[in-house]
Amino acid sequence: MSSTHLSLYYHIVFSTKNRLACIDESWQERLHCYLGGILRGLKGVSEGIGGTADHVHIVASLGAVHRLADVVRDLKSSFCKWVHEEILNPRFGWQDGYGGFSVGRSQLDSVKGYIRGQKEHHRKKTFQEEYLELLRESGIEFDERFLW
Repeated sequence: MSSTHLSLYYHIVFSTKNRLACIDESWQERLHCYLGGILRGLKGVSEGIGGTADHVHIVASLGAVHRLADVVRDLKSSFCKWVHEEILNPRFGWQDGYGGFSVGRSQLDSVKGYIRGQKEHHRKKTFQEEYLELLRESGIEFDERFLW
C-alpha cells in the first residue's frame, strides 16, 4: 500500500488542579476555542470541546504521527501559559493525569452530544462520578486510591 489511511478518534478528559472550579464561564468558550487552535497547530482535528468549571472533554481526530501523551501535554501546557498571561490567573493549573478513550466513527455523534451536554449532565453527577463511569464503561482497571 502506498499511503496511510486512518480513522482515529479520541475522547480526552482532564481536570483542573485539585479539581478546583476555576474555569470561569466568562472565558470558558475562549478556552474551548484556544484548545481547538492548539489541536489544529498540532495537525489534529477538534470534533468537539466542552466541559465545566473543573474539567474539559475533547473529542479529536489525530494522525499517525501523534502520540496521545504528547498531544495532551501540549494542550495543557499551552493553555496553562495562556491563562497565566491572558486571564492573569497565575495559580491556574491542570491535574497531572488524563483519560483517553478510543471512539469509533459510529460513536462520534453520540460522544459529541455528550460533550455538548456537560452543563446539564453535571447538574446530576459530579466529575468524579462521571470519570469513574467512563473508566468502568471502557473496561479500564484502576485503583481509586490513585485517581484523585
